[in-house]
Amino acid sequence: MTAMPTSRRPGLLHTLHEDLQAAADHDPAARSRLEVAMGYAGVHAIWGYRIAHQMWQTPGLKLPARLLSQLVRFVTGVEIHPGATLGRRFFIDHGMGVVIGETAEVGDDCVIFHGSTLGGTSMRKGKRHPTLGDRVVIGAGAKVLGPIWVGDGARIGANAVVIRDVPPDAAAVGVPAKIITKHRPFDATVDDPAIFI
Repeated sequence: MTAMPTSRRPGLLHTLHEDLQAAADHDPAARSRLEVAMGYAGVHAIWGYRIAHQMWQTPGLKLPARLLSQLVRFVTGVEIHPGATLGRRFFIDHGMGVVIGETAEVGDDCVIFHGSTLGGTSMRKGKRHPTLGDRVVIGAGAKVLGPIWVGDGARIGANAVVIRDVPPDAAAVGVPAKIITKHRPFDATVDDPAIFI
């Protein structure tokens, strides 16, 4: 995952539209973008995060940003710290119970299912949450913990507990997670991460 120069980042409205389209593209139950925009808590949580994150970058607005993130948590059941860095076309399916910590970094085109955590393993300041590359899929109930790296195209199985780096295009399954590097290609449009239990 490489950071895009500020001058080349799309505007907020464009990013919100991409998030909406990503949800419509990834969820076979989505019948229209209007339905997604009005009824998907995961999309609402991401949109709330995007606004709170912009506030977080402005001196003097950290407290209002944090309060907005807590309001979004109350309404959606999804807690995303405004200090986290989320990439483009991000999709949280079902939403409820997702937690993303302050120093988490998520690449582009990632999908996270309900009950998942991108959390820390220490109470110290500094980098304490995971970094996900692009096109990572996190299965329902998975816990990805600590300042670890999850490579591009990796998949985390449902209910896995991941505390070590995951190479690109690998799967991590079980408690504690074991890395599977020899597997058939994963297609997020048809495969469910639960198959990697």
